[in-house]
Amino acid sequence: MNIHEHQAKQILREFNIPVSKGVVVFSINEIREKISQLKSKEFVLKAQIHAGGRGKAGGVKLVTSVENLLKEAKIMMGKTLITHQTGPEGKQVKRLYIEEASKISRELYLSCLIDRETAKIAFISSTEGGMDIEKVAAETPNKIITNKVDLKKEGPSKEEIENIISIFNFKDEQKNIASQIIKSLYEIIIKKDANLIEINPLIVTKSDKLICLDAKMNFDDNAIFRRPEIIKLRDLNEEDPAEVEASKNELAYIKLNGSIGCMVNGAGLAMATMDIIKLYGKEPANFLDVGGGASKEKVAAAFKLILSDKNVKGILINIFGGIMRCDVLAQGVVDAANEIKLSIPLVVRLAGTNFEEGKEILEKSNLEILSASDLNDAAKKIVEAIK
Repeated sequence: MNIHEHQAKQILREFNIPVSKGVVVFSINEIREKISQLKSKEFVLKAQIHAGGRGKAGGVKLVTSVENLLKEAKIMMGKTLITHQTGPEGKQVKRLYIEEASKISRELYLSCLIDRETAKIAFISSTEGGMDIEKVAAETPNKIITNKVDLKKEGPSKEEIENIISIFNFKDEQKNIASQIIKSLYEIIIKKDANLIEINPLIVTKSDKLICLDAKMNFDDNAIFRRPEIIKLRDLNEEDPAEVEASKNELAYIKLNGSIGCMVNGAGLAMATMDIIKLYGKEPANFLDVGGGASKEKVAAAFKLILSDKNVKGILINIFGGIMRCDVLAQGVVDAANEIKLSIPLVVRLAGTNFEEGKEILEKSNLEILSASDLNDAAKKIVEAIK
């Protein structure tokens, strides 16, 4: 789960990490009253969307007066920002963050994330703050260092912290502040079940202070049930409506840009299904894992979800029945297809528990369903069918 920059900065404040003072507004009428809390006469106006690259899309503005602030805010509020992370459809700005401007001397990069391969927390440091870290990694990898920290109750050691900040060439007082920042980031990862915290940029001001000028946080969906304070920060406006609907039915669904809808049980099988669709020259329209023990109603909800995507020209159902019974799946598909009046090609591959009963249900349904003997056959048939 992602949250907005202003929400991430509030969490940073709670853990005594230095950030600029700012206010969030949801309408232009709030601005004059709320900025009275700020001391600076120069402001940074930031569009709040769940995507990077806002500055290049016109979503970050430095303004030097209240009049200019109001003028730029009216332009920005409601605007659709298109960045490299939003896709061509972009995201509409529905809230703004206004903070005191900082006098910047240097821009640095600092992040920490869960490294699942080593079961450690990885800290990434770079002198190239303010840029896409992927671009820095591709063009100047020597300007990035990664240090991995074991999970410890007391947090990273003094030596580990020194390694993390070694690339920055800090002065002694800056090292003390940086040490506290790193300890606090580690604490947030543990106490809030965060997957990623990215500070880009971490700035050194002209008065030699360290400030986290921008912040991104992502949280583990599987642990979110035990973090009600984080759930409250969820902004459904920033999420795909289909994915929101999927979460209501406890379906693992991610919308993609292809034309073949997929319904599969098991994440590994779903990935293999998407790969083989690409092998035959088409693109999957979604990742959808109905889980191991889905009910007839859950399967029907998944089927409707796929069909709600106007880009879907055909559907491939690939089920290997273990806990999931193929006859339950088949009945769910038939019920949903009859309700929606299915009009696009459907290929079904069933194997495992009650697969013969499932095939019989599909055959008696009077629906135009293509049966497949294996995954290779299923992918080939659905690609040919939508051509």
